[in-house]
Amino acid sequence: MSELTEQASGTSTRWTLGLPPVDYVLGHVRAVLPDRVVDDAWIAVRDGRIAEVAPQPAGSEADVDGAGLLCLPGVVDVHSDGLEREILPRPSARLPWEFAILSFEGKLRAAGVTTVFHGASFEEGTSPSTQRSIARTRELIATVTARGTAPVDHRLLHRLDVRSPEGIAALRERFDTLPDPDDMPLLVSHEDHTPGQGQYADRRHYERYVAGTRGLSDGEAKDHVDQLIVEREGRLTVREEALGWLGGLARSKAIRLLGHDPASAVEIDELVARGGSVAEFPTTLEAAEAARERGLPVIAGAPNVLRGGSHAGNVSGSDLAARGLLTALASDYLPSGLTAAAFLLATRAVMSLPAAIALITGGAAEAAGLTDRGRLAAGLRADLVLLQAGDPWPVVRSVLRAEETF
Repeated sequence: MSELTEQASGTSTRWTLGLPPVDYVLGHVRAVLPDRVVDDAWIAVRDGRIAEVAPQPAGSEADVDGAGLLCLPGVVDVHSDGLEREILPRPSARLPWEFAILSFEGKLRAAGVTTVFHGASFEEGTSPSTQRSIARTRELIATVTARGTAPVDHRLLHRLDVRSPEGIAALRERFDTLPDPDDMPLLVSHEDHTPGQGQYADRRHYERYVAGTRGLSDGEAKDHVDQLIVEREGRLTVREEALGWLGGLARSKAIRLLGHDPASAVEIDELVARGGSVAEFPTTLEAAEAARERGLPVIAGAPNVLRGGSHAGNVSGSDLAARGLLTALASDYLPSGLTAAAFLLATRAVMSLPAAIALITGGAAEAAGLTDRGRLAAGLRADLVLLQAGDPWPVVRSVLRAEETF
């Protein structure tokens, strides 16, 4: 028995409301490691970090009995648009920001999410379902910043519509007034949702989307999309300015750049040339294969896996997982979809349980550029999730997020 084990077996820790103590031992769990599951394991935590993951020593006692539940690292959601939907559950029913983030935080906790990157969209009025605007984005950023890191680590993913001059100006202003990041580069995703390319390569999917969210007839939706394409085709110089500016920031390591909806190997090559680090929601198999060949992490949407395919007719996330091309899953708009999608992949034997869990923990942390979380390993944050396995749907039973003492 190691010195740590001897110390841990004799500990007696009192729990305080809200956060676990900085020192405790969690026992009798099935620990999900990156390459295997350790049955009847215990996890010793010291100063809010994992000190040891090992088989439960015979005759030892822990501070907390995990009762045979699965224990996995805290879920990392690298792309969430849920908060902007939480504040606007119906088109005319806007809620206060402070309430919305608390309400959404409850959903994150119930989903086992301990780190979330909220999408902050720098665009003006192009999303028919969420009424995105620069003013609303500033409110979202202020709310997320004020909420901070407990009991969920709230962070930002800056989403720039590369054909929005208002979005570019607002993002420039934000970056000009921010201090240098002290732990990691800012996350930025560039996107171009012009119908007829990218996510909506088949514009009919966008027409149906607009018709459903705005209550338009098929003809009205077609006319609307025709007009939108004309307007956005007139902004190609804006697009080039945006990509050039972001490329300079990425190559200087001021930002970590994600390419949203890449559709081809050529687009992946262009992303790499401008300093991009991640392929986010590639729309084709070709783009995903090219990204992995170039060493880029690949992110897919958990709802894509749950639905059995893309709502816009793009490549299947399950297919990418089966081919070994997937690095991470993101909730997109559905936090509960993360563990559900991972277990669906495992129960359908698309991949092993450790590999599937890695898509929402270690792989997601890698995509975000985080090195201090995402695995049950000594020295990393003790963000832990206790989960009851299902066939296929799991249930999160408890979330133990490390207190900030380091």
